[in-house]
Amino acid sequence: MYFPVVIHKDKKSGYGVTIPDIPGCFTVGDTLDEALANIQEAVECHLEGETEVPKPSSIDKYMQHSNYKGGVWVLVDIDLSFMSGKAVRINITVPERILRKIDKAAKKRGVPRSVFLVDAASKIAES
Repeated sequence: MYFPVVIHKDKKSGYGVTIPDIPGCFTVGDTLDEALANIQEAVECHLEGETEVPKPSSIDKYMQHSNYKGGVWVLVDIDLSFMSGKAVRINITVPERILRKIDKAAKKRGVPRSVFLVDAASKIAES
């Protein structure tokens, strides 16, 4: 799921990243790449043991908030599958042409077929 994050940089410090939709969750890095790479781990540590999956908001919801003034906004794809609990193997039947479409879309996103299917099903189930 894509979450808005705000990045701050002071002249004499590294980069700070805050994830407003996950209150209290933040991370840092000496470089921008490092700070962005640390987001997934920060979310996993922050939400460890939680059962409620957070929902992403629009950047517009937070842009005018004084806590985030001067920051740069980015949408980051955060994998929340770690909150799903134990994985269960299933057997399904899919038309071959649909399976090719699924595999192509999963490859484009850089995820395994099963992750793609679970993400797609979760989005439909949540709506």
